[in-house]
Amino acid sequence: MTEPDNLHQRFDKVWRNLPGWGALAAVNHTSVGRRFMVTGGIFFLIGGLLAMLIRTQLALPDQDTLSPGLYSQMFTMHGTVMMFLFAIPILEGAAIYLIPKMIGARDLIFPRLSALGYYCYLFGGIIVLSSLLLGIAPDAGWFMYTPLSNAEFSPGPGSDFWLLGITFVEISAVSAGIELTVAILRSRTQGMTLSKMPIFCWYILVTALMIVFGFPPLILASILLELERAAGMPFFDVAAGGDPILWQHLFWLFGHPEVYIIFLPAAGMVSTILPVFTGRPLVGYRWIVMAVILTGFISFGLWAHHMFTVGIPQMAQAFFSMASMMVAIPTAIQIFAWLATIWTGRVVYSLPMLWIFGFLFIFVIGGLTGVMLAMVPFNWQVHDSHFVVAHLHYVLVGGMLFPLIGGLYYWLPHFSGRMPSERLGRWGFWLTFIGFNATFFLMHLTGLLGMPRRFYTYGEGAGWDWLNLLSSVGSFVIATGVAMIIIDVVLHFRFGRKAGSNPWNADTLEWATGTPPPMYNFASLPEIKSRHPLWNQPELLESIPAGEHGLTQIEHGRRETFGTDAITGKLKEVMLLPTNSWLPLITAAVLAVLCVSLLVRSYTVAMVAAAVAAVFLFRWSWENGGHPKAAPLGDKEPEEAPLQSRTTDGSGLWGMVITLLADGALYLALLFGWLYLWTVAPNWAVPDESPISLPMMALSGLLLTGATWWYSGAVKKLKAGNDSGLESRFWVATGTGAAHLALLAWITFASPLATTEYTHDAVLFVMLMFLIFHSSITVIATGLQALRVRFGYVSKKLPYEPVVLRPMWIFTLAIFWCSVASFLLLPIAWGPA
Repeated sequence: MTEPDNLHQRFDKVWRNLPGWGALAAVNHTSVGRRFMVTGGIFFLIGGLLAMLIRTQLALPDQDTLSPGLYSQMFTMHGTVMMFLFAIPILEGAAIYLIPKMIGARDLIFPRLSALGYYCYLFGGIIVLSSLLLGIAPDAGWFMYTPLSNAEFSPGPGSDFWLLGITFVEISAVSAGIELTVAILRSRTQGMTLSKMPIFCWYILVTALMIVFGFPPLILASILLELERAAGMPFFDVAAGGDPILWQHLFWLFGHPEVYIIFLPAAGMVSTILPVFTGRPLVGYRWIVMAVILTGFISFGLWAHHMFTVGIPQMAQAFFSMASMMVAIPTAIQIFAWLATIWTGRVVYSLPMLWIFGFLFIFVIGGLTGVMLAMVPFNWQVHDSHFVVAHLHYVLVGGMLFPLIGGLYYWLPHFSGRMPSERLGRWGFWLTFIGFNATFFLMHLTGLLGMPRRFYTYGEGAGWDWLNLLSSVGSFVIATGVAMIIIDVVLHFRFGRKAGSNPWNADTLEWATGTPPPMYNFASLPEIKSRHPLWNQPELLESIPAGEHGLTQIEHGRRETFGTDAITGKLKEVMLLPTNSWLPLITAAVLAVLCVSLLVRSYTVAMVAAAVAAVFLFRWSWENGGHPKAAPLGDKEPEEAPLQSRTTDGSGLWGMVITLLADGALYLALLFGWLYLWTVAPNWAVPDESPISLPMMALSGLLLTGATWWYSGAVKKLKAGNDSGLESRFWVATGTGAAHLALLAWITFASPLATTEYTHDAVLFVMLMFLIFHSSITVIATGLQALRVRFGYVSKKLPYEPVVLRPMWIFTLAIFWCSVASFLLLPIAWGPA
């Protein structure tokens, strides 16, 4: 047996998944990414079937194939499945699969978090779809506008299925955003500076950060609406001081960035594929990077262009109209860079390129109609018509599905080790392309002719008959094209010809892992010297599997990868990665029980499930950092750099900071809702005296300030190499924090809050519960830190963990005093409403 073969056997022994049902415990990014993509593909087929039923109903006037109620369920579930269960998860799955391979890492930094995210996505999707099987699916539209979705107008459990299931799925998306952000910034291989990073990684980095900031407003909105439906807290009830328009603001604070969250990864695939099939580097790499960053930034300033008809002020309409036009600038930069790359290269008209050309044609049309909709007078005329439906599909399907299928054909040899069929693939493309334009281009015309969206039928004399018939025929042509693609992909795994190690002559590192890749990606981690490593260092295809680069030690049985500087790519530490674990599956299953128990209003079971989930999560955290199973002290230390448990700037700290950014976005959404209701809600009522005791809040805040100061001082001494008395310092911080928590809980439940009568009091209650939740986690985690000092898992030799927890203390303190200032003191200082 040759030495490389022996090396690969030893790596495979450490990195392989468990056999049989044990594969469900896999946390490896390759397995998790594949599961995301396959599950997303299944949801896509379900969403497509719902679309076919909708188009069948609309093919002819005055049809009764679907009843009005069932039709409302169908279009609600079609949008929900396509937006929440297909588009974002399948792109996240592609990123989870590809990013470590592109940046020269063996896995993502938090593998168990990725696995938990997948199971949350799976169970959340099952919960949402089960409502359709039970005949009680939500019927208020995929955007769930209030008051249509509240308990009065949607009295059944359909809206609850949406709110709880989609919130479960959103947690999955946020966890993937955190994972991908930290992985891209901190686990690139040596030499991969930000300027040498593959362009696809830039797209995913911006997308991940957009998820971190963009998804929490919808999570908050879903929580508030579910509290209104289940507990009677009137956040969107005008009579009690609420406002249904607040739901639209919170939803579109998520919804419009989501459009670009869907578009950017697909555009990243375009930017990755074009250089390979034009034989030249991408034109304007830096311009594209700046355009992607600018797109992500501007996308958060567009949300109200979905609300031009709700009566927002003219100044706001002008601002959002201008912002909606501005976002076309960075998009145009990317399109011109793509066209320049094609123009100056020697194009190979392969199957992936066919889908890229289809994308360029369709997306440009969608962009043009988007500029039209940015003009307020035109928007007023076509709002809630089929014109908007057509624009949405041209932008999202054309801008996402076509690059996704192009990427599927491009990376298919990487997944399977076999080449796709050009003949079947071309048939699939042309059927999909022709059917798509036949379906949705004609919908522009029906919209201009006045056909409203979401109507289940129409009269014979409306003049829409032949357009709708042709549009429905086009949808069946799309279905035929998709079926052809599925047949091609399935058959190719058995009959496709074998692929070489780099069959397309690509330039990025994922093709150096082999086709298909091993679970550990790279037997040795290389140092790269350019943006196109496989073009400028072609020897990497041989030297990486031969073990000629870094981190080839595997005798210790640990899963390891390099941790590098976020900017320069210089080696900083060796990151230890968790191996197979059942904890993500068990935790997600318990959380699913929590969601189902809330659906059936079994609150005792819900409380028990929440407690069990907390136990599993803290059990999960126990074998981290300096725990012997995570970072054994001994003679087999890495040669290249220290294990990150011996450092104070490891991936855990970065993960905590990015997590708190998402947490802060949710808090800011709550603060936005408070200020919005205070200034806009017509029946907003403030009691003469605050129901919250300010002196007691001040005392609770002082206790929290003292605990934070004490904990931060202990961490500062630990970083300086002094661990004497560390356990007692942590116990003091824990005790002081527990006193703060007890007082805060007493304030919350002893205060005379009329949470079911006044929106004002309901918002205050949510704010207080938010503070209690964070204080509880911080205090418990600090107590565990004290225990870990006693067990020897934290010391001056293992200073990793306390540094990770410190930002949580600071964040908890910051939101406490911000809440006191914004929710309690500001209304007093401002005077009565």
